[in-house]
Amino acid sequence: MENAQQEAYSYRNVDQLIEWHRYKEALKEAEQILSRSPEDPDAMALIAKVYLMLSEYPKALYWSAEALKREPEHEQAWYVRVLVYYETRNAKEFYAAADEAIRISPYEGMYYFLKGSLLANKAKLKEARNLVHEALALEPETPLYLAFLSYIEALDGRMAESARLDKQAAQIGAESATVLLYLGLAARCRADYKLEETYLRSAVRLKPNSKQYQDEYLECMQHSYRIFRVMLWPFKFLRRLKPWQIAVCWFFAFLLFKPLLVLFILAYLAVHWGTKGFVHVKVFGWRRRPG
Repeated sequence: MENAQQEAYSYRNVDQLIEWHRYKEALKEAEQILSRSPEDPDAMALIAKVYLMLSEYPKALYWSAEALKREPEHEQAWYVRVLVYYETRNAKEFYAAADEAIRISPYEGMYYFLKGSLLANKAKLKEARNLVHEALALEPETPLYLAFLSYIEALDGRMAESARLDKQAAQIGAESATVLLYLGLAARCRADYKLEETYLRSAVRLKPNSKQYQDEYLECMQHSYRIFRVMLWPFKFLRRLKPWQIAVCWFFAFLLFKPLLVLFILAYLAVHWGTKGFVHVKVFGWRRRPG
């Protein structure tokens, strides 16, 4: 009985260390659990989870596979595998793992959200929206799902619905960097650049070492320059078209307005890199951006 209580305490301690982002300490604690129970799939899945947090994906896959050898339907091991394939953009393995994970844990909304996220990246907004609605049906009023749905609606041109979902997500609690990122991207699509900067600044504060968050914040600061926003207008129009429509527009533009198109491209490049330079100096001063 005492040993069981000690193990339960150790598992809780690892989870707490992960929550505090003290991953190296969490890994040592998890390895100690495994040393006491070398064939325990729970300990192996826990180690896999820590390696996932450390972005050491091959090790996360290895330990999740070891857990699944001993317990083929281990929920946390499958969760780790789905996240690894999602983070590494291995679509084929991701969909196979996600389908198996959904079979084992049909009420886990995160799997539907992740599938919707990949589809949104491919501009399959209708399918992505349906999957996020499935996630919300399982886990209502989850800020992450609401924020992402706000982003999808903005991409699809449904600005009023996007703004409504934005307010709903923010009211429930936008304390996650990922939630703030999606709310910022949705605000960008709605051309609400002040709100975009507010969200992304907060996201960067929560994840100061993330290159993705830094890049998105620096891009949002470019939007403070009116000339940059003007140059983006044609791209906003093109974003609403289907791929074949975009190809036709570019073909006729090149055929009929070749000199003007070339001038526009050169002007866009000048404005893009000029404002990027101004932002860099404003944020970092006259020095190279930290790696």
